Amino acid sequence: MHSVSSISDSNLFPYLRVQGEIDLSGQIEISGAKNSALVLMAASLLTEEPIHLSNVPKLTDIDVMAKLLSSIGANVNQISNELDIKTNGLSLSQNSLPYELVNALRASFVCIGPLLARFGEVKIPLPGGCRIGARPINEHIRGLRALGATVTFEGENVLAKTTNLRNKLIGTKIRLTCKSVGATETILMASILAEGKTTIENAAREPEIQDLANMLTKMGAKIKGAGTSTIIIEGVDHLKGCIHKVIPDRIEAGTFLIASAITRCPITIFPVIPKHLEAVLIKLQECGCLIKQTENTIKIIPGKTIYAVDITTMPFPGFPTDLQAPFMSLLSTAKGTSKIEETIFEKRMQHVGELQRMGAQIQLHDNIALIQGVNKLFATSLTGGDLRSSAAMVLAGLVAKGTSVIKGLSHLDRGYENFEKKLCNLGANIKRTEVKRPISNRKNTEKLESKMNVGSGSQVA
Repeated sequence: MHSVSSISDSNLFPYLRVQGEIDLSGQIEISGAKNSALVLMAASLLTEEPIHLSNVPKLTDIDVMAKLLSSIGANVNQISNELDIKTNGLSLSQNSLPYELVNALRASFVCIGPLLARFGEVKIPLPGGCRIGARPINEHIRGLRALGATVTFEGENVLAKTTNLRNKLIGTKIRLTCKSVGATETILMASILAEGKTTIENAAREPEIQDLANMLTKMGAKIKGAGTSTIIIEGVDHLKGCIHKVIPDRIEAGTFLIASAITRCPITIFPVIPKHLEAVLIKLQECGCLIKQTENTIKIIPGKTIYAVDITTMPFPGFPTDLQAPFMSLLSTAKGTSKIEETIFEKRMQHVGELQRMGAQIQLHDNIALIQGVNKLFATSLTGGDLRSSAAMVLAGLVAKGTSVIKGLSHLDRGYENFEKKLCNLGANIKRTEVKRPISNRKNTEKLESKMNVGSGSQVA
C-alpha cells in the first residue's frame, strides 16, 4: 500500500519566510521530472508485469497519482526516489477512477488511454489541477474516437469503450489541431495495444513525451518519431515490465537558473540535459548571463546588470510556459522594458498583481505583460495562485528588501522537491512555518498576518 506522508494537516496553514538580499553560491542537484514521472506511472497500467521507476521526485502530485493507481487495484510502493508499481491486480470491475483524486490532479486524465487500451472500457471524471485556464480535453477525446472508441459524457464523467468484439482499438492517422502534450501522451499510450499502425501528426515534441516513448519501447512497444511532429506506432499484443530512470526536471532546472540570475550569483546545476533548456539558456544569455555547460551540468554566471528581453511562450522547443512566471520575477529587476506574451494558457498571469505589490512596474494587457525593470523589490506578504507563480514569489523574495511571507505552498509542493531546502543549501535564508488555519474572515486574516510578522522593509498591502 502507498501512504501519503508529504501532505500537510488540513488544519495547518503553511508559509515561507524568505529573507531578501542574501548572496547564493554552490551546486544544486536537480530532481526527476514531475511531468514525466506522472505519465510514466500512468503507462504502468498497460502491463501486468512490474514497473520500477527511479529518480522519481517526492511530491504531492506523485502521492496523488500513487493513491489513484492504488484505488483501482495497483500495488504502489515508493521508497525515497524509487517507485515500484504492480498492476496485475487491476480488473474490469475497478476501471472507474475516483473523482476526488482525478479532480486534484489534471495529469491523471491521461490514464484514460492505457485503461481503455488494456480493458476496452474506462470511466474517468473530468480533470482538475491548477486554475490556469480551460485546458480542454477535446484533443484527447477526438483522438480516442479516431481509434474506434465511443466516448460519451455522463455528468462529471467521461465514458470510453471499444466498439468491436475483440475489445481492441484500431490504428489510424490522427492529426492534432494543436500541439497538446496531454493529448499526444493519451493517444500514444492508447495506440500501443491497438491493431495496426497509428500515426500522430502535429504531435507535441516535449522531452517528457520522448521519455514516455523510451520507457514504452523498453516494454516492447514499437514507436518511431517521438520528439518530432510525427509519431508512428505499430500496435503490439502485449507489453512487459521494465526498469526506467526518469529524466531530470527541466522546469526545476530552469527555475534555479533564474534564481541565480535574479540574485546575480553564480551557481551550478546537475544532472541536466542542456538541450532540453536551450530556449531558456538563450534568453538568459540575452539577459547578460554567461552559460558554461558540459554533458550533464550547467554553470550560470550572471552579469552585474540583467538586461530586458522579450519572451513569447511556445510549445517545445520554444520558451516553456512553466517558466514564464519565474522569468517575469527576473525581468522585474532588469534594465529596460521587457515584454512577455503568454500563448499557451489564458489565465497564467496571476503573479502579476503580487509582483506589483512588491514594487514591480508591470502593465498587463490580456496575456501580454510589459515589465519596466526597477532597482529594488520590497518584501511583503504574497500568495502564489498556482504552482509556477508560487516559485516566482520565492524568487522575488530572494532579492526583495526585507523578509517576505509566501503563502500558497500547496501549489509549490506539487511540483518542486525540497525547494526551499535546496535554496538554503546555496545560502538562502528561508524558513517554513505552519500555523492553525484561520476562520475565513477579515479579522482573523489580519491576526494571521500579524502572527506571520512580515519583516522590515515590506510594503503592507
